[in-house]
Amino acid sequence: MRLVVLTGASGSGKTTIARAIEQRHANLATVLFFDSIGIPPVEQRIAEHGAGEAWQKAATLRWMQRIAAMREQDRDILFEGQSRISFLTQGIALAGIAEFRIVLVDCDDTTRTHRLLHDRKQPDLANPTMMNWAKFLRAEAELAGCEVLDTSTASLEACVERVCSLFGR
Repeated sequence: MRLVVLTGASGSGKTTIARAIEQRHANLATVLFFDSIGIPPVEQRIAEHGAGEAWQKAATLRWMQRIAAMREQDRDILFEGQSRISFLTQGIALAGIAEFRIVLVDCDDTTRTHRLLHDRKQPDLANPTMMNWAKFLRAEAELAGCEVLDTSTASLEACVERVCSLFGR
């Protein structure tokens, strides 16, 4: 089982890429979406974990255990979700997943703002906090040596092709 993880801030294009792969290349990998577990309200995350970041870490670690349990299916997995790279690498190590790639899906702030305002109609996410989160993830990806897939000007087709190539196909 090979695991490819697409992470990035809101509006980067990671979900769009994952959905396109799921629809166009269904035989390539099982596609899993972090948000499919449901994201509890901030108040609940803080009450249960002390901070939103602690909830994200716990959820990421649970996801990696769940993915590791799918080894018997002998099928590659594409996992899409917004999570810190350090949480992903810790979860992957704890789950004993040997073959993996983490890719930061990213875009410039102007593109992100446009996508969040116009394409996704989520103006509440087009804010300095999200831009700082994207900046943090860029720095974390650089430190971890992760590939960065810049969707600012790349076509969806080019992005899908790149991610598919990570599965060796």
